[in-house]
Amino acid sequence: MKLSSFFRTIQAKLIIIYVLLILIAMQLIGVYFVSAMKTSLTSNFTKELQERAELLSVLAAQNLGITGEGAEESLDNLRVLVNNLFNINGAEIQVLDASGKVLTTSKPSHADYVGTKNTQTVVSRALQGNRDNEEYIIDVDDVRKKVLAKPVYSGGKIVGAIYIAASMNELYDTMQRINNIFISGMLLALALTAVLGVILAHTITSPIKELTKRATAVAEGEFHQTMPVLGNDEIGQLSKAFNYMTSRLRNALAQNEEEKEKLASILTNMSDGVIATDETGRIILMNRRASEMLQVEEESAGNTDMITLLNLSSEEREVLKQGIMHSTILENEAPDGDTFMIRVTFTPIHRRQIGIIGTIAVLQDVTEQEKLEASRREFVANVSHELRTPLTTIKSYTEALEDGAMNDPDLGPRFASVIQNQTERMIRLVTDLLHLSRLDSKEALLRKQPTSVMEMLEEVADRFSFQMQERGIKPTIFIGNRVETAWVDRDQIDQVLDNLISNAMKYTSEGGNIAIEARAADDGGIAISVQDDGIGIPKRDLDRIFERFYRVDKARSRDMGGTGLGLSIAREIVKAHGGTIALQSDHGKGTKVTFTLPQQKQGGEGL
Repeated sequence: MKLSSFFRTIQAKLIIIYVLLILIAMQLIGVYFVSAMKTSLTSNFTKELQERAELLSVLAAQNLGITGEGAEESLDNLRVLVNNLFNINGAEIQVLDASGKVLTTSKPSHADYVGTKNTQTVVSRALQGNRDNEEYIIDVDDVRKKVLAKPVYSGGKIVGAIYIAASMNELYDTMQRINNIFISGMLLALALTAVLGVILAHTITSPIKELTKRATAVAEGEFHQTMPVLGNDEIGQLSKAFNYMTSRLRNALAQNEEEKEKLASILTNMSDGVIATDETGRIILMNRRASEMLQVEEESAGNTDMITLLNLSSEEREVLKQGIMHSTILENEAPDGDTFMIRVTFTPIHRRQIGIIGTIAVLQDVTEQEKLEASRREFVANVSHELRTPLTTIKSYTEALEDGAMNDPDLGPRFASVIQNQTERMIRLVTDLLHLSRLDSKEALLRKQPTSVMEMLEEVADRFSFQMQERGIKPTIFIGNRVETAWVDRDQIDQVLDNLISNAMKYTSEGGNIAIEARAADDGGIAISVQDDGIGIPKRDLDRIFERFYRVDKARSRDMGGTGLGLSIAREIVKAHGGTIALQSDHGKGTKVTFTLPQQKQGGEGL
């Protein structure tokens, strides 16, 4: 146990790090040195064999390829040359004829090889004229050897080859001796390093131990502790910081008492209500303003559960249990019978390694704000950006008439009719602004009538045909099976389609595509979708896309005249028809908006 605790101390860590640094450094140096030494020795060994093989091939060329009476004499010359002049320690030299047959060998124990054929790869390559032939082998006696072969030329022809197999044991023995010397030196250096590390670690950890002892005393409330400063190094600076900390801590405790008194005074007199609870939800603090808002006595709320006091819904309770900061609006009734709104903001109190230890609830009277918000919604309902689409259509067809279409007997009356229809539609839109406001407050009646889905979609495509042609956008309409008639308020559904197609054109580049489809929904209704291949909507904006005044690209929306109300108005109209609306989008690939409508009449004219 003591040994394991020792290794967790700074002293042990310093010693280990110091030793490891020396060990790593020596290992790196050793690896580089041994590798370089091995490369150098092997290179010199190979170079020497290559030079002897070259010289031997030149001398042997004079005695190879001779037949007749001089053949025996030339063979004797080769034996003398191999056994005397070029005898290498621990190596075997063979002289081969042009067919690879061994003529003589320098190793007496391999005399029976004479007359046989050497079939090694290096020999075959040498006899084919390749001068660079060498390889490493391990023979049956586990002896590592360097093998090379050189071709012998005479009169421009290959008349034989020189084969040398030299043992490398002496080279590896030398390397082993070098490794042993290096390891011995490394162990000695590590021993000295460990001794020096102990001394160095002690000089560092001794003041730290003393500082730890005094810090523990401070933690127990003895704030008069001071640390002697023995130098201006890091330990000395740490001692100065410790002394400065204790003095500041004494001052901070005094200021803390003052701040507690100030906080109590602020909580008592602030205009917002504040409620604090413990981890179980029991109220531990409530200021005067909160008790006034909730019409309870501060003293009686001491151990009351906050959830019960605020009468939170089951959804709010679940969110509160998850420890998520959020706000909610509560309705409360004043003694005079008026209803006022309270915004409650819940902020969990977290403690590290423990979790949530309580909650702070801030109560604000937002009755006036809610009234102002309702007024703003009513005003915005009257400033409908739906006027922009017919105005754009009228402007486009007017320009076409000015450009000469007026003189065309076919296009002139048609464009004038479109302008007239759009003007009438603008008048209807202005007239229906109040109706939209009532629709938002769920007081407007829908003028439902059977409507041909195909005719409705073709007309909306025709309304935008001129703008689409100008930008090269290709519209397509698809009507599925069993999709014929829908009971809808035609004007309002036209508004929905106009909004969706206008948005699709706004964010689709020139030459793009817009697909309008109507299919039978699973619940028996009709699902109508508008899909484009434009820039799409980022994922972070999808959850808020139907919020009022919310714009994905605010600057671009303002430049194009958008107010951020189009999709929210479309949603309210679809909801009033008893349908749903959803949006799917991949950023950079396009957007698809789908809404459902009832296919059969449902209760005549309804909300």
